[in-house]
Amino acid sequence: MSLHLHDSATRSLRPFEPLEAGRASIYLCGLTVQGPPHIGHVRNWINMDVLRRWLTHTGFEVTFVRNVTDIDDKILAKSAAAGEPWWALSFRNERVIVEAERMLGCLPPTYEPRATGHVPEMVELIQRLIERGHAYAADGDVYFDVRSYPPYGELSGQRVEEMHAAGDSVGDDRKRDPRDFALWKSTKSDEPASASWPTPWGRGRPGWHLECSAMATKYLGPTFDIHGGGLDLVFPHHENELAQSRAAGDGFARYWLHNGLVHLAGEKMSKSLGNILGVLEMVQQWRPVELRYYLAAAHYRSVIEYSAEALGEAATAYRRVENFVEKASAALADSAAAASADSPAAGADSAPAASASAPDAFARALDDDLGTPAAFAVLHETVRAGNTALADGALETVREALGAVAAMTGVLGIWPGDWTAEAADQTPVIDALVAVALEQRAAARARKDYPSADAIRDSLAAAGVKLEDTPDGPRWTVT
Repeated sequence: MSLHLHDSATRSLRPFEPLEAGRASIYLCGLTVQGPPHIGHVRNWINMDVLRRWLTHTGFEVTFVRNVTDIDDKILAKSAAAGEPWWALSFRNERVIVEAERMLGCLPPTYEPRATGHVPEMVELIQRLIERGHAYAADGDVYFDVRSYPPYGELSGQRVEEMHAAGDSVGDDRKRDPRDFALWKSTKSDEPASASWPTPWGRGRPGWHLECSAMATKYLGPTFDIHGGGLDLVFPHHENELAQSRAAGDGFARYWLHNGLVHLAGEKMSKSLGNILGVLEMVQQWRPVELRYYLAAAHYRSVIEYSAEALGEAATAYRRVENFVEKASAALADSAAAASADSPAAGADSAPAASASAPDAFARALDDDLGTPAAFAVLHETVRAGNTALADGALETVREALGAVAAMTGVLGIWPGDWTAEAADQTPVIDALVAVALEQRAAARARKDYPSADAIRDSLAAAGVKLEDTPDGPRWTVT
């Protein structure tokens, strides 16, 4: 079976047929850098990282693009409340996100464009839409004319007449239809001048939906293979991306993949609801690889109802894999050493088969819409067989099992050998994340915002970081 993926646009399982043989192009909606990431964001990254690794493992050359939304209504509001430049808040949070991504074993994107670096491409896209009769200017704002594009609603399966008014802009009385959404937003008197750019329609900044269309096609071309994101982005974000891109004449994404959400107490995890579990806090309680295992083991389209008990079970399961790899590696190394002592040439064949291919059942599982639950089951079946072979002293079987485990965990991003090296690097990563928090605290104290400074100190304490102010500056320890 070749790779089949569930395409949200057609609501069906489709064979993956890339635009160009041997190459796969993926665009993933990145975060709006208004704050640090939580585990709901992490799931999105890990799902797409497994897909990317599987495509690479099966011979594809993958171009993976994930954007950074570094200008947005929420960013401007939060920076104004904090009394700091919007770009400073954006960059600081971007650093935390990149560190968290690396900490959780996600491969870095091929390209990671920032929205603010692609305003010319956005202006050009707007001009194309206006010329084609799909957009119009109104007192410095530019709107997409939903009624001008009959297929609007095809991705989410909604009917235009049943939709509510767009909520991403003001001045609804200037719209031709209340469902029209903003492509460009004119600058407001209470916004900093640095948060606007000159255009034929006046100074302003891009709408959220416009940003992704411009950046995706900039790096992947007018038509590309896969667009990913969370289920909560289907409407309006991805619906609007698709509409404005197709209306401008681009083919845009050929497959749409949407992952399920992480729930806490029955509700979607989100900053607006205040029910988030931050990555920095979580990795103080669990090893990053255990958190990755937990989020990757569920099928990407399912809802995860978070519980500490379930995460603990995932951590235990990972440790069984880790334990087998340690014991098998030691047994094979001892065997190779003994063989080498008797005959130097004889020991060569006792090395672990780390380059072995993944079992057929594992490949079938991932080819079936990235079926990680079944893939993890194959992994544990192989570990059990390997442990039995260890007990029986069947080292050739052990070597085969270890090679298969290496191949499978490499695709899943949880190969213990990689994470042993990562553990040695964990202190610098935590140093970097705490340093960002200390910068935020210092900035708050400098502007005499002591409640915010105290809140940062309390957040660090809750994450297990004890902070002490000294004459030489703040010192911290992990409790």
